[in-house]
Amino acid sequence: MTDEGMPPTRAARRSDGIGAAPAAAPPASVPPVSALPGEHRGGFERPLTQPTPVTQSVHTSVVWAPEPEVLPRSGAWALGLAVVALALSLVVGWAFPLGIAAVALAILALRRPWERRAVAVWSLLLGLVSLVYSAGWLVWAAFRAGLIG
Repeated sequence: MTDEGMPPTRAARRSDGIGAAPAAAPPASVPPVSALPGEHRGGFERPLTQPTPVTQSVHTSVVWAPEPEVLPRSGAWALGLAVVALALSLVVGWAFPLGIAAVALAILALRRPWERRAVAVWSLLLGLVSLVYSAGWLVWAAFRAGLIG
């Protein structure tokens, strides 16, 4: 390439005034006292806008959504009964009514779509285990009493 096709150098541009930086504006006058927040300090001024006229009366009424229906919960009750029934069936055999109630509530909880399935399954399994332990105690007590065999 020749020198004619090359762009001018930085030094050449500065001497020609092509790429020179614009002259800095003189510093703005600083007020002698610091302005309070919100006080006008000069500079851009804009006329205030006027409120928009209201052509129609506006009545806002708040319509609240109806409260959601309280659905019956049986999963937690079933789990509580199953835990108590299991604890009692480890000691005595007469805790089977609690186990039956826990199994019944667990089956109800499994049939309801809003119940947590894991809680219902746990209560069903613990209720069944408590029934097995209660039945074991009752069979053992029947053998000891001579009612069986």
